[in-house]
Amino acid sequence: MSKSIKLTKDPIWTLLRRVTIPASVGSLFQTFYNLVDTWFAGRISAEAIGAIAKSFPIYFTIIAVGVGLGAATNALIGNSIGEKKIRIASLYVAQSLIFAVLVSIIVTIFGLNASNYLLSVMGSDEAGIILTREYLDIIFYGTFIVLIQISLNGTLNAQGDTRSYRNVLIFSFFLNIFLNPLFIWGYGFIPGFGIAGLAIATVISQSIGTIYLAIKVNNCQIRNYLKPQCFIPKFEYLKSLTNQAVPVMFSMLFIGVGIFNILYFIGKFGDLATAGYGAALRVEQVFLLPVIGLNTAVLSIGGQNFGAKAYNRIRELYTKALFFGISFMTVAGVIIFFGAEFFVSLFTDNQEAVMSGAIYLKVAALIGPIYPVFFITTAVFQAVKKPLYSLYLSILRLTAFPFLSLWYVINIRGGDYQDIFYTIMVTNWAMGIAVLIFIGYFLNNVFKQNKAIFSY
Repeated sequence: MSKSIKLTKDPIWTLLRRVTIPASVGSLFQTFYNLVDTWFAGRISAEAIGAIAKSFPIYFTIIAVGVGLGAATNALIGNSIGEKKIRIASLYVAQSLIFAVLVSIIVTIFGLNASNYLLSVMGSDEAGIILTREYLDIIFYGTFIVLIQISLNGTLNAQGDTRSYRNVLIFSFFLNIFLNPLFIWGYGFIPGFGIAGLAIATVISQSIGTIYLAIKVNNCQIRNYLKPQCFIPKFEYLKSLTNQAVPVMFSMLFIGVGIFNILYFIGKFGDLATAGYGAALRVEQVFLLPVIGLNTAVLSIGGQNFGAKAYNRIRELYTKALFFGISFMTVAGVIIFFGAEFFVSLFTDNQEAVMSGAIYLKVAALIGPIYPVFFITTAVFQAVKKPLYSLYLSILRLTAFPFLSLWYVINIRGGDYQDIFYTIMVTNWAMGIAVLIFIGYFLNNVFKQNKAIFSY
């Protein structure tokens, strides 16, 4: 795909289709993968499900770091290819892998040493901590595999190749179905590892996927300039990767903070309200997968075109991606609104939980059309090497603005359960409209600055 697709020349609609669809399918199978792990955890014990659930906020550290690394690799390599600086792009490939290994060491040390404290804060007793650590420690020991895989995928995404990672996620999904029972309960000479078997299966799947992506990178165009000396650490390139990755990492961490913020207020209305919201959130995430694919596409396409100084194509890309995203989420919103009770009932048969989840989904259907504004704008910020703006947007949209609004509505005005979601709807639409007004001025300013530098 990397040889046939031309991100700076092919029609924008064609590129959006060819890059977005594989990325969305890959995200779908990633979601299926997580559901399979949850299902097998349930076959072990109810405590195992709880252990997996409580491991997620800690495991989210790896996800946040990975997203930042992938976005930085994609943007910097894409910019270099667009500028026709293929040797520099090759250097970024190597330096990104070095960056991945260095960061993985830090994340692993953090995970192994902070897990006990974080699990105790979440209310785990000693037995619960021990059980969760059986799973989590293996995951953290495999951090370097995850981050190397994400680095390689960022290299391929920068060239428009989202199919390779899609293939990895599909293969991993089916492999996981086989490996989970094998390592949980054992067979033949392989002993049963219990909940640790889930983590072992994950690390093996990720290792095979990493080897496949390494082969794909080895066969791509910029491999011709990838020499052994490229793998000598170079401070200038590592600094650029850090500057590009860190704001995105923190933006992702604020997503976790935002979810905690909402759960804090929902928790005031009981466990069944929380359960219903959790089930509804899974439904909403499935419908958001194409928008997540758009985020990857806009970052990949925008990165190369920014490097090539094709600024009008970036404006066209933003407009058309926004049109597609809003149109899709509008149609999805109709389906979500009228099917709310049915979708939530797929996860629980408790009627109170179903009604609580359905209340959120019906409001989420009204919020949906504005979500693409945030996903696509964030990708543009990263593509034009202004990732700090992604962080600012995350802080305002996911923490400061909603927390203050919800605090006022629930604690001062005495709002009900559904008022939480109406407040979230208002804050999202207000922020979305503000972003749409801001983005025009932002792009004009960035393009003028780069034209001035280029002319100089």
